[in-house]
Amino acid sequence: MSRRSARKHALELLFQMGFLEAQEHIQTKEVFFAQQEEPITEEEKAYILSMVEGTQQHLEEIDAWINRFAKGWDTQRMNRVDVTILRLAVYELKYSQEAPVGVIINEAVELAKKFSSDEAPAFINGVLGKIASA
Repeated sequence: MSRRSARKHALELLFQMGFLEAQEHIQTKEVFFAQQEEPITEEEKAYILSMVEGTQQHLEEIDAWINRFAKGWDTQRMNRVDVTILRLAVYELKYSQEAPVGVIINEAVELAKKFSSDEAPAFINGVLGKIASA
């Protein structure tokens, strides 16, 4: 599985979990992986979960970064898809650092093109560009 595909899976799982209480997250993860059409190896699952759980562990700090640089917006008012894409990307930028900054931003923009509105890619690119250079 490519890193792009892993990010897509992480986004989908984070998005689902955003609608649930914390005590439902374990079961949601299990169901998510069980329902995948293509098999996911244990290594791929571990990578996806590391991104999801890392994002959740640092959620307060990640939201502070987003709120600081998304002028006129905050995570409570943003489209849920957009905020989930931003959270995942900020986690990668600030805590994971397994990929180059340009790759992380580009992947987030590509996810926005696929899953969000026409305006989202530019918005996400702008916010992440500011965060990356801070």
